Amino acid sequence: MHALSLVCTLNASPTSSSSLLLSDQVCAELDKLGVTSETIRVADHDVRPGIGTDMGEGDAWPLLREKVLRSDILVIATPIWLGHPSSVCQRVLERLNAESSQTDEQGRPLLYGKVAAVAVVGNEDGAHKVSADVFQALNDVGLSLAPGAVTYWVGEAQQGTDYQDLDTTPEAVADTTHTLAVNTVHLAKLLREHPYPAG
Repeated sequence: MHALSLVCTLNASPTSSSSLLLSDQVCAELDKLGVTSETIRVADHDVRPGIGTDMGEGDAWPLLREKVLRSDILVIATPIWLGHPSSVCQRVLERLNAESSQTDEQGRPLLYGKVAAVAVVGNEDGAHKVSADVFQALNDVGLSLAPGAVTYWVGEAQQGTDYQDLDTTPEAVADTTHTLAVNTVHLAKLLREHPYPAG
């Protein structure tokens, strides 16, 4: 099985990123379960605005889309900005929206059978709201979500500590990340063996 993690930090490489750190921890848990993974920092690529699969010359989404379609598991990692997913995350969700009209030979959306998970970081409240927004969008385009499909960390509001500034990973975050990985892989295996029926 293969996982793709799209990290939606606003910062391009090589700037450090709390979203990238939590994504890496999710991928490490998936690796323990025999899942290979690839991580892409979306801000490093020219993903054009729109809801098409290809927005023309220079659009980096078609290459990223191929990676999404080849994966069994899609992880979306985003910071919280102004109580919402990042603008980069929103753009990824908008581009994924094009998949609603793309179907396989049995008429099912191409993302049916793939499983998604979410990782959220921030130093303000809003992890549940952000995960709810992203969950709904992912489900709308055909991805499935296991129980406990989000892991998150939020620091004290209006303070400057980031997740990457912590000396150690809080036990609650580590446990939640482990549960996310176990449940997500379990569901992905089930859907591989028992695909959704054609409409």
